[in-house]
Amino acid sequence: MKKTLLSLSLITVALVGKAQNCSELFISEYVEGAGNNKAMEFYNPTVNSINMSNYRLIRYSNGSPNGSDSTDLSGSIASYSTFVIVNGQTSGPATSPACSPILQALAQQLDHAYPAPTYANGDDAMVLARINPYARIDIFGEIGVQPAPAWSDLPPYDGSAGKWWTKDHSLQRKSTVKAGVMTSPSPFIVTLEWDSLPKDNWSKLGSHICDCNLVTGLKSNVKSIHLNIYPNPANGSEIAFVSNTGIKEINIVNAIGQTVYTHTTLVVDSTVVLKNLGIAKGIYYVIIKNELGTKTEKLIIQ
Repeated sequence: MKKTLLSLSLITVALVGKAQNCSELFISEYVEGAGNNKAMEFYNPTVNSINMSNYRLIRYSNGSPNGSDSTDLSGSIASYSTFVIVNGQTSGPATSPACSPILQALAQQLDHAYPAPTYANGDDAMVLARINPYARIDIFGEIGVQPAPAWSDLPPYDGSAGKWWTKDHSLQRKSTVKAGVMTSPSPFIVTLEWDSLPKDNWSKLGSHICDCNLVTGLKSNVKSIHLNIYPNPANGSEIAFVSNTGIKEINIVNAIGQTVYTHTTLVVDSTVVLKNLGIAKGIYYVIIKNELGTKTEKLIIQ
């Protein structure tokens, strides 16, 4: 009888540790870059759109067992789509520089002023919570533990061995992950569910590939967003923007974050040709919005 009860107890722990596959939002990308270049991306693995106002991002700062600050989310997220929240700081001293306007342009929501969850520094646990009924639906890091100075890829995963992963990196959830972590892991082994990208690499932010998106048992045609610009460098007289799906909007942003050109397509097509842009010589960033999300590429006008 005791063995039976123990087995049932272990099964219960296993069930509460993970949400049911493809049934609830989870964290799909984590950005911890230079200065206040911080962001979190969430993925909707369900067949329905979700109202984000029923969700909250919470930071457990510096090993605190209790939430240190939080932000209620807003807006909505479509089926098999992403939602990005980015640090909202637009100016500041050298000790706390502004978040990149390029990164902010990729957001569906900017976080509020400090203190806020997107001021994390690689040693803070982050929690995505559902407000009603309340539940922690995904946990990044280990609550109540402060690594030194970030979680790493070798035992004991506390930063004392191996390479730091949660500081000065962007991390993307593996496509095989179908649900969030509901029980704080001990230890947090970041490499089990996350792939690493270099510091300030946001090339995959705004799109996510997940095995939840299935059609008749086969993976549907879910693609990363691709954008090609011809020619590049260009002289501004005629530029073609080619994506792998229909382009809805094109924004060209200068180096200080000012939008200098906006084009909204009346007929959604994967190729858009713009003529006589009237843009001065310099380095710019092109942000396209298409049917998969957003994509940013560098553009040189000479």
